Amino acid sequence: MHPVSSPDPFERTTQAQHAVAVIPARFDSTRFPGKALADIDGHPMIEYVYRRAAAARCVRSVVVATDDRRIADVVEAFGGVVRMTAAHHRSGTDRVAEVARDLDCDLVVNVQGDEPMIEPAAIDDAIAPFEQDPSIVMCTLRTLLVTPSDINDPDVVKVVVDARGDALYFSRSPIPFARPWQSAAPDARARIFKHVGLYVYRRAFAIEVAGLSPTPLECAESLEQLRVLEHGFRIRTVETIHDSVGVDTPADLERVRRSLTAAALTVSTHDAAT
Repeated sequence: MHPVSSPDPFERTTQAQHAVAVIPARFDSTRFPGKALADIDGHPMIEYVYRRAAAARCVRSVVVATDDRRIADVVEAFGGVVRMTAAHHRSGTDRVAEVARDLDCDLVVNVQGDEPMIEPAAIDDAIAPFEQDPSIVMCTLRTLLVTPSDINDPDVVKVVVDARGDALYFSRSPIPFARPWQSAAPDARARIFKHVGLYVYRRAFAIEVAGLSPTPLECAESLEQLRVLEHGFRIRTVETIHDSVGVDTPADLERVRRSLTAAALTVSTHDAAT
């Protein structure tokens, strides 16, 4: 990998809908401590996330938000921009909001630090609606759920939306419920969407969200985005063909390693053939 070079995220630009990607990263993950620095083909996972965010066409600059000096040192070593934050934050959203207060931009993209396979085009998909609809304050992604085992997997978050694409509800349970007769009538089945956990906010709203009080459904499902809905705000969702693989456990990391190795081999084979 080559050194990263990106504009200063704390410097104003005249680019339309100036978007800055903020990657919240902490070391003390409950299920996988130190995962941000986990090795993938000789590079830390956080570097993969950073480079993919930087490759998005609509993102002008990228910054990692962390309270851990080990992560900061690694980011600076590969040429990335890092901002040290307070250690008391309970969520990545809070960490992003702290950084957003010092940014001079229109949009803030919250890119999860454990998504080394996030597609740059997916980030662009989530930013696009802000150009057409000034009423949107927050946007996220959904993709058609195609793996049957994912339907009942509580680690795979599902989302249902209205006709405009605004989220009605997010859940770890299968939604919408499929009645038995629907199994015999494929055309009548409601499509099930997986939520892809990437968020874009108008900068002021990113700060406002962090100040909202926790809500009952959020606590019941352990899904922070429900706080936004329960407080009466809309979340626009965009359907994308780009899925991603989050790294929550060492087993997830092995899946990512295999996928990236397979992708590299495919590219190498294609290059050799041409």
